[in-house]
Amino acid sequence: MKQNKTYTPKAADIQREWFVVDATDLPLGRLSSEIAQILRGKHKPTYAPHVDVGDHVIVVNAEKVAVTSGKSQSKIYYRHSGFPGGIKAESFESLRERRPEAIVERAVRGMLPKNKLGRKMLKKLKVYAGPDHSHEAQLPKPLELDIRKVEV
Repeated sequence: MKQNKTYTPKAADIQREWFVVDATDLPLGRLSSEIAQILRGKHKPTYAPHVDVGDHVIVVNAEKVAVTSGKSQSKIYYRHSGFPGGIKAESFESLRERRPEAIVERAVRGMLPKNKLGRKMLKKLKVYAGPDHSHEAQLPKPLELDIRKVEV
């Protein structure tokens, strides 16, 4: 009996596309999980977990992303400097005012692999607070997500 070999995509086989997503009134978690799957390449038939075959994603209107059930008042983001007592905490609302792109970036980063491959995938994510982006030359396709918008 002949044994089938595992398919591994080669660098020349990888075709990368650009997608643009409007985050207006979309739930943060559902949006992030869809983006993470596209960055990983799980929507392609050539997907392999050990190779970065994913596409580029541009997220616009990150400042208008929605969270549900009072998370906008209760969600806290933490970071640590590495020194004793170096923990910093910031609420969702203050982070949205200061740097709205970071909210989407952090949510997507948590859904990617925690290794070199995940860091490489995260570089294909471009997040913008407003409706404008500087990647028109790549001719991004609008990405239609099957996510219900949250009524705010």
